[in-house]
Amino acid sequence: MAIEKVTPCTPNEITEPDNDVSRLDISKLNVTLTESPKALLAPETLRFGTTFTDHMAAATFDPSTGWSTPEIKPYAPLTLDPASSCFQYCSNVFEGMKAYLGPDGKARLFRPELNMRRLERSAACLALPPVDGDGTLELIKRLVQTEKRWIPTLQGYSLYLRPTIIGTRSALGLAASDHAMLYIIASPCGPYFPQGLRPVSLLAISDKVRAWPGGTGGDKVGGNYSPGFLPQRVAAKQGYDQVLWLFGEEKRVTEAGAMNFFVVVARDDGDGHDFITAPLDGTILPGVTRASCLALASDPAFNNTAGLNLHPVERTYTIQDLVQWSSQGKLMEALCIGTAAIVAAVNKIGYEGKDVSVPEHEAGLGPVGMALREKILAIQDGREEYEGWSVVCE
Repeated sequence: MAIEKVTPCTPNEITEPDNDVSRLDISKLNVTLTESPKALLAPETLRFGTTFTDHMAAATFDPSTGWSTPEIKPYAPLTLDPASSCFQYCSNVFEGMKAYLGPDGKARLFRPELNMRRLERSAACLALPPVDGDGTLELIKRLVQTEKRWIPTLQGYSLYLRPTIIGTRSALGLAASDHAMLYIIASPCGPYFPQGLRPVSLLAISDKVRAWPGGTGGDKVGGNYSPGFLPQRVAAKQGYDQVLWLFGEEKRVTEAGAMNFFVVVARDDGDGHDFITAPLDGTILPGVTRASCLALASDPAFNNTAGLNLHPVERTYTIQDLVQWSSQGKLMEALCIGTAAIVAAVNKIGYEGKDVSVPEHEAGLGPVGMALREKILAIQDGREEYEGWSVVCE
């Protein structure tokens, strides 16, 4: 499996904060609990990112004093200067994570250290103040402990966590923000796609792009997402669920909506299937679920248990490759993969007025997608141990 590459705007390595003002001192955490806790909603009524818990976590950065004492406090609106950099120049980055409640009653995070390293890289990409990823992770754990009652107990449900860093420099001059705010909010949620395991459809587009080489596509920057809203609306009007982003004259396949995209292709030599996704060339987000699926696909034990023979491949491929594999009967599955959706099947891809067909499966997901989804869910909620990926919030 290929080593994940550093994106063009990312420092070659992220080092530990080198002075006290860069650190988030969790030992001084202030906790103020709400006097009016909200009633929990029935899990089946939850929709992604629309219900929020009683509390949030926050800290601010000043260049002269560093990160403030972190706090957990009642959920409330933010008060910011209208000239703040986050409003004017989109100097904001975020992460998407989930907390799960296992059969043992413990709350867990899934590979959170990967999210923190990515958060550090994303902040560095926008020249935001230095981020203490390890301190932020401890703050997230404390928030999860505080909001544990909000974690749904149903399998596949979770508490979605949104750590966010925004530039708060109050000036209109074009310059990096030397002031910042870190805040973390939490939202109980069910499946990302309300139709459950029903496959989704994609509209392939090449007249708009999600990311350019040398840009910010490999980082979780807020400005990467809003330009996709209009193409998504166009896709919806044509009856498709999401967009498949194509890039360049050769129309390389990159991502699907805000998710990584994989295909399962039968090998010419009959030796199982290639599990293909685009390489980390700076235009592809290095997703945590992406990395996890590639690791599982390369694990002989996982393949044996699931009855699979996968060969993970990170390489460039085009929409014409997809068309050819489909016409030849080699395209066995197409998958959207990410923190919110985990693994979702694709049943058709609209391209130039026609649909590239993908085999549908009675269970919604094919054997590869189903095996990956079930394995990751079992690791996430603590039913299975795997390489220390599931981290208890203690």
